[in-house]
Amino acid sequence: MNFALSEDHLVLRQSARTFLEKEISLARVLVPGATVADAGYDANWSKIAAMGWPGMVIDEAYDGLGLSCIDLAMVLGEMGRTLAPSPFLGTLFGTWAVQKGGSDAQKKDLLPGVAAGSTKLALAVAEASGAVDGPCREATARKRGGSWRLTGVKSFVIDAAAADRLVVAAQDGQNRAFFLVEARQAGVQVDLLPWRDVTRQVADVRLKDAVGERLEAEDAILWPWLRDRVLFALATESAAGAQRVMEMTVDYAKERTAFGKPIGAYQAIKHSLADMLGQVECCNAATLYAAWALLENQARASLAAAMAKAYTSDAYMAVSQRSIQIFGAIGFTWEMVNHLYFKRARANAELFGSARTQRARVIDMVENKAA
Repeated sequence: MNFALSEDHLVLRQSARTFLEKEISLARVLVPGATVADAGYDANWSKIAAMGWPGMVIDEAYDGLGLSCIDLAMVLGEMGRTLAPSPFLGTLFGTWAVQKGGSDAQKKDLLPGVAAGSTKLALAVAEASGAVDGPCREATARKRGGSWRLTGVKSFVIDAAAADRLVVAAQDGQNRAFFLVEARQAGVQVDLLPWRDVTRQVADVRLKDAVGERLEAEDAILWPWLRDRVLFALATESAAGAQRVMEMTVDYAKERTAFGKPIGAYQAIKHSLADMLGQVECCNAATLYAAWALLENQARASLAAAMAKAYTSDAYMAVSQRSIQIFGAIGFTWEMVNHLYFKRARANAELFGSARTQRARVIDMVENKAA
């Protein structure tokens, strides 16, 4: 069996890398007091939309490219590598929700605009505790006449401030359901959080009798499918970010000298770099296996996605922290990018379930299969 990426995948990854290295600059957030408002979200989105990336996972019937999770990993990994500030990830999560859970009419109404880059989405699932599995305790939906009205709060919503539509999880009596909600209506308030990762917008969403349109698929069908892909996407970002941090650290260890030799020549630094390489290789293997399992609808896809999220979360934090130590005093300064990668690693590790949460899910899945 050939586990290597195809030539097409390599070309796609290289083209994404070339584009992002040319077009994305983090200079404005490498100063004290920088916030996500300085990150260039809107300008970056226009460039990314022009590349057609918002339509990557959308079916061709709705003007998308119909590409696979492996194809997506080539582009999403490069975005994680450059920390590209844009509403791409939130739109991706919302797109998956609509594509899997929406009716044909909902897909026809929404997805062509997403593919064209004119419509941005966000997925509002998490509670204030960070929990993402039902039931919802903080948001409810009630049928009123011919429409649904949503009231409550959703927390840690990626790219909600940039979104035109929100896909909101709310409790409908005994069951949880997903609803399409216009983000600009009077009953929706989006509060940007003072997020440590200034390359990403994260917000709380407050709903008060907001009008919503229920997605067709039930929670039991939509959420397991959607959760696997969300975890895979975060793991892909983390794996690529860890690889970039390792590469920067190796380059620095070759250039920085101490006592007449590059610091990379000293055994303690060598061992640290070797450990980082091992973690990065395991990250890449885990995420690509998850991508393949999702593409093939393998029975182990949920297990693979949870394992990838758990491993890459811990590894990205460890690699980025060790990088700061190897860089020494300069690694702690605002003008270096090291701290941005560490903050992204720390944030990704918690979103949609920590490494500990994912390991608990892995244990449950293995035990249930054994039983």
